[in-house]
Amino acid sequence: MALHFSEQELASRRARTCRAMADAGLDGMLLFRQESMFYLTGYDTFGYVFFQCVYLGADGRLMLLTRSPDLRQAQNTSMIEDIRIWVDRPDAGPAEELRNILEEFGLKGSRLGVEYEAYGLTARNGKRLDAALDGFCALEDASELISKLRVIKSAAEIAYVRRAAELADDALDAAIEVAGPGVSESDVLAGMQGAVFKGGGDYPGNPFIIGSAEDALLCRTKSGRRTLDKNDQLNLEWAGTYLHYHAAMFRTMVFGELPDRQKKMYDVAHEALLAVEEALCPGNIVGDAFQAHADVIDRAGMREHRLNACGYSLGTTFQPNWMDWPMLYADNPVEIEPGMVYFCHMIIFDSDAQLAMCLGETVLTTDSTAERLSRHSLDLLHKG
Repeated sequence: MALHFSEQELASRRARTCRAMADAGLDGMLLFRQESMFYLTGYDTFGYVFFQCVYLGADGRLMLLTRSPDLRQAQNTSMIEDIRIWVDRPDAGPAEELRNILEEFGLKGSRLGVEYEAYGLTARNGKRLDAALDGFCALEDASELISKLRVIKSAAEIAYVRRAAELADDALDAAIEVAGPGVSESDVLAGMQGAVFKGGGDYPGNPFIIGSAEDALLCRTKSGRRTLDKNDQLNLEWAGTYLHYHAAMFRTMVFGELPDRQKKMYDVAHEALLAVEEALCPGNIVGDAFQAHADVIDRAGMREHRLNACGYSLGTTFQPNWMDWPMLYADNPVEIEPGMVYFCHMIIFDSDAQLAMCLGETVLTTDSTAERLSRHSLDLLHKG
């Protein structure tokens, strides 16, 4: 097995999950989130694009139901011993096979939590699951039960996050070196992602976001790459990724002329980021951090140019994105505790002036103020 955590740590995580299930009155959980499977067992795969379920009983019993390509994947990367295979065929019914396994376990009439909020559990498969277990047991949406346990990182996890942050810094070094007028966005991406791979990192949970000129005002990446002009703006959002742990960053680079308006946007974004990081301390809630961001930007008269969220938790996440629970938005009641990892992003898009300014980094919450994990300054990146 190639476990990235000690068997003792994985066992401790499962024990805490079992206690949380008992507190919620659940006899077991049907896990469909790949993050949960990795967190509790070490299981590392992208096979969750098909029907795949881990059963975790309140008594600690484990079982994986998956397809044949993931048999050895589970054997090599996890501590799961009971692995069942459903066979590909025109009339395949993995949900019915899962019901039969649960009946074998004596779970008829039980109360099971389900991770319905999972990319692997499509709407079709969710309906098939409900139909297969209708009248057999009671199902309850427990999508966030394990997410709430994962939000506080262990010492081993924090070490991986710190390495991810180093890789994110390396990627920014590459971007600064490569980017400039006459350079293709493709070359910038190649340098950034190459730096992560050279440092022993992984593919990120979602593609690096890159956009220049008017596309600098996009929050998502898109197909097609352009060459930077003499006077241009380049928006970059990326993450260093190490053993599926992420540390994200955000920067807007300006080439040639720096409009006064864009410099003002940078000043506001910088002030807002510092305010958010100051608010990410025990005694506050996540909503307080968002409000700190909103207060600064709104006071500067840029309310219409900001977003309705300014960050989110990071941790071990799989494709299609690296965002984790919880998100920094208004009135979010999640209490801030030491050991949380947050990506704070200040995004200001002035569609009227066609100007973008974004500034973001990953921080670790402590007993007091949040700790920046990047070695880079927050200075404006301007190549005149």
